[in-house]
Amino acid sequence: MKNNINPALQELKQFIGAWEMEISNASFLPDANAVIKAKASFEWFEEGEFLIFRQGTKNSGTPWAIWFIGHDKDAQHYTVLYIDDQQSSRVYEMSFENSKWKMWRNAPEFIQRFTGEINQDKNIISGYWEKCVDGRNWEHDFNLTYKKAK
Repeated sequence: MKNNINPALQELKQFIGAWEMEISNASFLPDANAVIKAKASFEWFEEGEFLIFRQGTKNSGTPWAIWFIGHDKDAQHYTVLYIDDQQSSRVYEMSFENSKWKMWRNAPEFIQRFTGEINQDKNIISGYWEKCVDGRNWEHDFNLTYKKAK
C-alpha cells in the first residue's frame, strides 16, 4: 500500500491490526464478574482516507460494533460514526494525544465517555467507559482492554 494515509489520521496508524478485546466489570451485564471476549481490528478504509474499527463479528452471537473514524482538517477532534448489534447509531468526538485515547458524546438522552491509554509497547490499550443520565453525575459503565494479536 502506498502511503496515502490522510495526514489528519497519521497518529492512529499504531492501532492498525488485529486485537483481542475484553469487556469486564460491566454495569449492563446481569453478572458483574462476567467477562466478554471478542476479536477487534483497526483497518484503513480506501488506503487511509478513514479508519474503520470493528469489534466482535456480525452473526456470531456476541456483541459487535463498527466505528468509522475521520477527521475534518479544520476541526480540533476526530469524528466517529458508530453502529452496533442493537442498531444503536451514535456520533462521538475523539482525541488521541500522548498515548491517551478519549471518545465522548453529549447527547441529551445519553451522555457517555471513554478514557483509555496505550502502553509503551503499543500492544495493550486499557480503558473504561462512563455514562451520565442526568447531565451531572457520572457512573462507571464497563472496563475495556485491547491486546494486540500476535
